[in-house]
This record gives sequence, C-alpha cells and structure tokens, in this order.
Amino acid sequence: QVQLVESGGGLVQAGGSLRLSCAASGRTFSSYAIGWFRQSPGKEREFVVAISRSTGSTSYADSVKGRFTISRDNAKNTVYLQMNSLKPEDTAVYYCAAGSRGSRWYAPDSSHEYDYWGQGTQVTVSS
Repeated sequence: QVQLVESGGGLVQAGGSLRLSCAASGRTFSSYAIGWFRQSPGKEREFVVAISRSTGSTSYADSVKGRFTISRDNAKNTVYLQMNSLKPEDTAVYYCAAGSRGSRWYAPDSSHEYDYWGQGTQVTVSS
C-alpha cells in the first residue's frame, strides 16, 4: 500500500509559478507510476501529467504542455510538479495518484489506472 501526501499549493497571481510535491510512504515507490489530476468546482476530475515508474517517461495534457514539468526523485519517494505561467483556469484542487499497472514505460492518463490517491492541495490563480 502507498500513502500519498500533496503539498505546495497556494494562491498565486496569473503568470506566476508554484511547485507541488507528492510524498509517498513505502519502500516500493519506484514501482509506481505517478499521475497528477485536478478538479475545479462543478467540473470532472481531469488528467494533468504523469510519469512512469523508473524510465522517466511522461505524458502531459495539452492544456499544460510547455508550462508544467513533472519529475521524480525515487530516493526521496517524491514526485514534483513545477507549474509555470499559471493561468486562472489552472485553479483547482490538485491530486497525485499512484498506479502499478502496465510496463515501466507506462505513464497513464486515465484515473482508472491509479489505485492510490492523496487528499489534494488547493491551487488558486488570481487574474
């Protein structure tokens, strides 16, 4: 089992940056692909970005390509989401999730591929 804790959310002006962290418990962190999803009021949870278990393969939603960067440090059991050039439409609760299906290259963009979820961290971007 994996427990995930997100941190780093907050209030930022449009054009600013934030770095979210997803810290995981357990000694098998490198066995899990990690994804970030977000949900704003009245909307479905949507995929943001994911990184594979150990190869560093990534996948990004079109809406964040070129602005967001995911990375992982398996020695620290942590995944980072660097968010630059933030827009008001990026406002949401951001969740990280862990999944172990598929190959080590797999960075899934579907929430159904993830088994463990954090509690979320609020990101608010003011205009």
